[in-house]
Amino acid sequence: IKIYSLHVDCKVTSRFAHTVITSKIVNRANESREATFEVELPKTAFITNFSMSIDGKVYPGIIKEKASAQKEYDAAVSHGQSAGLVKITGRKLEQFHVSVSVAAASKVTFELTYEELLKRQLGKFELLIKVRPKQLVKHFQIDVHIFEPQGIRFLETDSTFMTNELTEALTKVQNETKAHILFKPTIDQQKINPELDETLLNGDFVVRYDVKRGATAGDIQIVNGYFVHYFAPHEMPVFPKNVIFVIDRSGSMAGRKIEQTRDALLKILQDLRPEDRFSFITFSRNVVEWKSSLLQATAKNVASAAGFVQTLSASGGTDINRALLTAASVLDKAESLPERSVSMIILLTDGQPTSGETNVEVIQENIQKAVNGKYALFCLGFGFDVSYKFLEKMALSNGGIARRIYENADAALQLQGFYQEVATPILMKIEMQYPENAVEGLTKSNFKLFFEGSEIIVSGKISNELDLLPVEIKAQSHSSDLTLKEEANIKEKEQVFQNQSYIFGNFIERLWAYLTIQQLLEKSISAQEEDQKTLEAQALELSLRYSFVTPLTSMVVIKPTGQQQTELANKPTEAG
Repeated sequence: IKIYSLHVDCKVTSRFAHTVITSKIVNRANESREATFEVELPKTAFITNFSMSIDGKVYPGIIKEKASAQKEYDAAVSHGQSAGLVKITGRKLEQFHVSVSVAAASKVTFELTYEELLKRQLGKFELLIKVRPKQLVKHFQIDVHIFEPQGIRFLETDSTFMTNELTEALTKVQNETKAHILFKPTIDQQKINPELDETLLNGDFVVRYDVKRGATAGDIQIVNGYFVHYFAPHEMPVFPKNVIFVIDRSGSMAGRKIEQTRDALLKILQDLRPEDRFSFITFSRNVVEWKSSLLQATAKNVASAAGFVQTLSASGGTDINRALLTAASVLDKAESLPERSVSMIILLTDGQPTSGETNVEVIQENIQKAVNGKYALFCLGFGFDVSYKFLEKMALSNGGIARRIYENADAALQLQGFYQEVATPILMKIEMQYPENAVEGLTKSNFKLFFEGSEIIVSGKISNELDLLPVEIKAQSHSSDLTLKEEANIKEKEQVFQNQSYIFGNFIERLWAYLTIQQLLEKSISAQEEDQKTLEAQALELSLRYSFVTPLTSMVVIKPTGQQQTELANKPTEAG
């Protein structure tokens, strides 16, 4: 079984990435063989299409509601369950895997399409393509086209498998608003050494870039009546932070995890700004406050905290409830905090609550009452013994996010990396305002906090025949209350994309659908049961209308007669 052609074609239009992977395989044996198509795609992406063509006949994947797809599948497969076609394979990736039997001398073409909205983190967008053909491929090619009407500020490629020979197969062409990256190694360039038929191509191929930002009120783009508004102010004064680190030191943290936590906290202490205030709460069965109040991050206090961090050791149970309630009460009692400052609680835990209150619903309720919208709660789950669902719900209900920290050698770096994302709040209470009678289906438009290096994205549909779309942004910065205004000329904006040949026409509409589905699913995590059903119904309707494989839909893949005929591709989630 030989892969004779593998093509990854990725078009990024204004942060929205549309990737098509095409693999062509021939069976050179004189009997039928199994051909496998195995690709890894980002967890943040939604599969939108898949097909197999065998000897000219096309077998398309069909996207349906998850429950009805499962029913159909159960009926088709009486003997046992297959594992499904998609599974999580790491921090950022999930794997799509399908096999089909191919007759002697026959050919099969697999084609998978997925889409995602690239998210700006620490000042850049990252496009990740996983490369692992497992054999030498005669026609191997990665094409990345980027079109950013705001202009490309910088662009870099990075890869975990590059050699000097392979670098020669990489070309990069760019002008003000467009870039084309082509990676096309010959069979000889793909080899580990000339004698062996082993491939070097195994790892990540990454493109990172950022765009230019001129206008203060962000940038608006419009296609076919749908708009997207990007807002990422920079070079603004940073709010002082009041941050409490709530650190799990229960028995299961003993050994490498607590060491890595100590390493990360020592680095994070160095990153605190002098105007920040901070404290530590550690917990196992007992909850220990390092100090009874927040301290200013002076050199002396930071040094004293470092001494405390170095003594952290782990044993005992896990009283998450009391630890978080204590953190909220320290912030409640804090005096003389700067009027314009951002208060946050960062929880790191590796397990389930086992001491004190252990009912997760009661804990969630207690914390929500105590935090009461005044502080942002970030929950970091260390490893796979945590109830990620519980942490995610708690964070999303309290203005923060949850993140899994993987138990690897670089866990300390993961922790620091997370801290860097939330280290520089520069705006709060951001309201993105659009004329009510002229815009419908608006995605989330109010944001509690904006951190330097990220980006706010709002999208919607312009409902009537407007010539101008006025927008107004209200926010608080450290020094003042801001009001930014902008008017987008709809005809001019539409023109920008009209003559771009390689752009798929309704990309802003698809971007809007992608963003709306992501936000509905996120909202449903922390919603009450009856609201949850409504939110999921809306997300399902959009997933079907735009054919996205989301946690609410499945793709049914039907194979030629005589093989296990039906298989399902579902979207795995971090919470399992």
